[in-house]
Amino acid sequence: MRTSVTDHAVDAERHARLREGLRYALRTPAIGPLTALLIAVVVFWIITDTFLTAQNLSLVLQQSIVIATLALGQSLIILTAGIDLSNGAIAVLGTIVMAKLAFEGGSPGVALLIGLAVATFLGLVNGLLVARLGLPPFIVTLGTLTVVFAVSSLYSDSRSYQVTSDLLLFWGHGIQLGAMRLTWGTFLLVGLYGLFWYVLANTAWGRHVYAVGDAPESARLIGIKVWSTVLSVYVTAGFLYGIAAWQALGRIANADPNAYQTANLESITAVVLGGTSLFGGRGSIIGTLIGALIVNVLRSGLTQAGIDSLYQDVATGTLVVVAVGVDQVLRRSGSR
Repeated sequence: MRTSVTDHAVDAERHARLREGLRYALRTPAIGPLTALLIAVVVFWIITDTFLTAQNLSLVLQQSIVIATLALGQSLIILTAGIDLSNGAIAVLGTIVMAKLAFEGGSPGVALLIGLAVATFLGLVNGLLVARLGLPPFIVTLGTLTVVFAVSSLYSDSRSYQVTSDLLLFWGHGIQLGAMRLTWGTFLLVGLYGLFWYVLANTAWGRHVYAVGDAPESARLIGIKVWSTVLSVYVTAGFLYGIAAWQALGRIANADPNAYQTANLESITAVVLGGTSLFGGRGSIIGTLIGALIVNVLRSGLTQAGIDSLYQDVATGTLVVVAVGVDQVLRRSGSR
């Protein structure tokens, strides 16, 4: 009888630990996206012959770099309960500025710095309009999207520019590990996400970003300068869009004003699939990186499975709606 009671107590303790582990997993924002990514990889590994090859995985990583960098800036903005529809357009203008200045005989280093400055300045403009004038982020960045795409076409004379500078192409170079090629852009991406993960988790600025997104009035009452925090987020995001422009030139050595037309939506998709709430204040930078990988894994896997691109858009859009719905339910239940 004593042994039976002891066994029952041990089983109860095991079940309690299992339940606590499940609760912890559900409270960890990156667990859900990581599980979805692993499931997608396994499914495409089963239904295709080429998905889980070194060459294809290398290609998926390279295709993820620009969108993942844009999504990093987008994450910072969404954490403050904002949104940025102009990030793809800003990155495209950055590529045009860098490529055209270098093409016309300018110093590649100067062209790079001017391109980064232009992207950062546009982030500043968005931030001032949102933080200081109190305009809705959706309207502000929608306007910026339209203006910047038009400026890109005007400045480039609606033509593309070939890039030959090693400096501007730097992030497209890399190392070969057997059949897999890892570009320097991949290492930069991991470094950026590591940096911002640390900053958001361990600095006052990071805590302010979450606080402003979760409850701006409460943040103001405890002494956080809400407007300056929001402004700093948009400026930082603008700089990251400039980095994405530099990476894009390394990915494709050609600056085209019509490139990355859907980059804003893809970056938002990555953020939402990564578990960051569109309502602000909750989310994980690492989840965003996983979300960007999910987007490109789906694209690659569905293409190799012979699925039409329109159905790919349907699948991606459905996932976004489901992710937002789940986030809304979790917010109402208070479990996130």
